Amino acid sequence: MRTNSIFPVVPAHDVARSRDFYAGLLGLRVVFDSGWYAQLQAATDETVQLGLVARGHETIPRAHLSAPAGVLISVEVDDVDAVHARAGDLALPVALELRDEDFGQRHFMTVDPDGLLVDVITVIPYAPEVAGSGAVVTG
Repeated sequence: MRTNSIFPVVPAHDVARSRDFYAGLLGLRVVFDSGWYAQLQAATDETVQLGLVARGHETIPRAHLSAPAGVLISVEVDDVDAVHARAGDLALPVALELRDEDFGQRHFMTVDPDGLLVDVITVIPYAPEVAGSGAVVTG
């Protein structure tokens, strides 16, 4: 079996509002929009995709219509500072302020219109104590 693609599809109360949130924050372009479903894609890489589906649409099993909990979307970008500034310009909520982590990330977290955490990351060098700790880095 060959896997062709994996991407998140986020249920949204207001697909247009969520579409505009992700397009505005991350510069994603809309490649499909039926009103109840929107597909967004990075302008620089067509394999970077995000789907948005209307919460309550008939294709979503009723038992799985709860609000997001315990899940976050992690988005790696080349300039987290620029995205953080854009989030400020858009007056988006900040759940975690921009900061550097010893494990090799500079990141901040915001919250999408339906309460889903969005962690925006740029990879940075590991702190010396982490790099020498035996942690395995792949890729």
